[in-house]
Amino acid sequence: MFQALTAGVLFLSSLASPVTSPAKASPPPNDKMTIAVVGVNGSGCAPGTATVLPAQDNTAFTVLYSEYAAQAGKGAAPDEFRRNCQLALNVRVPSGYTYAIAKTDFRGFMRLAPGAWAYEQANYYFQGYSQTVRARHNFGGPADGDWQATDLVGLESYSWAPCGEKRYLNINTELRVGTGSSNGQTLNMIAMDSTDTSLSTIYHLAWKKC
Repeated sequence: MFQALTAGVLFLSSLASPVTSPAKASPPPNDKMTIAVVGVNGSGCAPGTATVLPAQDNTAFTVLYSEYAAQAGKGAAPDEFRRNCQLALNVRVPSGYTYAIAKTDFRGFMRLAPGAWAYEQANYYFQGYSQTVRARHNFGGPADGDWQATDLVGLESYSWAPCGEKRYLNINTELRVGTGSSNGQTLNMIAMDSTDTSLSTIYHLAWKKC
């Protein structure tokens, strides 16, 4: 099992209909938010293999995966070149507040032969809204080790969860790897995976009063 968790990064600039007042972040509320995983689907996150942990100070939440890796080349099954995970999160925030995702940190591990390639991508949206934003990180071989990427959203581009409404936050991620122009005689992989939960994907939150 690969001891790594991927890192790719994304943000919502049009997930839901924005709150109509001008974008202005507030300090995190004192009361704690809670997050429950209400839906898990995909080849990269079988039930019981994805965990969400909110930060004690309400500034972020972390997603931990235990079985999430794509691989291609020698020894890989034909369908292992792509893995995906769809999470539906019930984010309960203190009364009078709404939130947006301001930054996401992905960290991970990959092993790519010269000529091989991989990418990580994700998109986010609130239940009941068609708007979505997709971000993608491309990688090329040779590579053998950890990788990290971070995406930031400017304050003026935040998309806030609708005030006073129960809307699940949906997070869809995908890993894909290909042998490309390599000889195909080595195993290429990219992982969003942690056997010891020592690495994680962190979603940083911005808060606003409704």
